[in-house]
Amino acid sequence: MNILLSVKPKYANEIISGRKKYEFRKLIFKRENIEKVYIYSSSPVKKIIGIVDIDGIITASPQSLWEQCHEYAGISESDFFSYFKNSDIGYAIKIADVHEFSIPIDPYDMIEGFRPPQSFYYVPMDFLQPNWNYQSTETNYSHGILAESSESLSKSI
Repeated sequence: MNILLSVKPKYANEIISGRKKYEFRKLIFKRENIEKVYIYSSSPVKKIIGIVDIDGIITASPQSLWEQCHEYAGISESDFFSYFKNSDIGYAIKIADVHEFSIPIDPYDMIEGFRPPQSFYYVPMDFLQPNWNYQSTETNYSHGILAESSESLSKSI
């Protein structure tokens, strides 16, 4: 399985650049066999800009997540704790290899009736595979998708 993950543009750019090695969520996918994550840069970009591999998911209190991940969080401490306000638990998706598409994919042109995920949704293993014209950012730092929506999940920070 793969995931199409909606990420705000400033954080999507941090992921692609390699400065953000963790994507934080209040809720996480239930399936355990996730291999790739497509990064959908939300409005105003509205494009799929790359693919990342997952090297695990850390489940912990927001305080513990910050202590473990702050160096490569790609977000300010105040924004991080504002996002997790009133949350006892949080998740850090540990990002591994980053592959930026040389030409971002416009899903509105490629997928009839496309609706961007509120947080994420599952997509098939071969999702957009013929359009994988990407270049690896060669960051190599440590870190599936059936049209099943997670509209109730939290938005990306």
